Amino acid sequence: MRSGNLTKRITIQYQTKTSDGLGGFVTTWVDYKTVFAEINPLSSHRKTEAMQQGLNASHQITIRYLSVLKASWRIKFGNRYFSIGGITNPYEENKELLILCLEAAG
Repeated sequence: MRSGNLTKRITIQYQTKTSDGLGGFVTTWVDYKTVFAEINPLSSHRKTEAMQQGLNASHQITIRYLSVLKASWRIKFGNRYFSIGGITNPYEENKELLILCLEAAG
């Protein structure tokens, strides 16, 4: 990984539940950290669900190593959101993370 390739700013978010005051809970996303990343598209395909067109796109996002990142978290890039499908620490060197993500739009 070359630091010159990490040109995109992403925000890593985790999910939390807060009381709604009526005995229930509201799920919200909280910003954990903003980091520089490299985003590479892998594949995309159109889908039709409930008579509406949509697009599923998978991406590989590369960031510097973070020990706390979990697959249940998500990544925000501008007004786009990516759910994390898998996290890889290449060669177990703790230098970078390769994150496989799915972006659902439309």
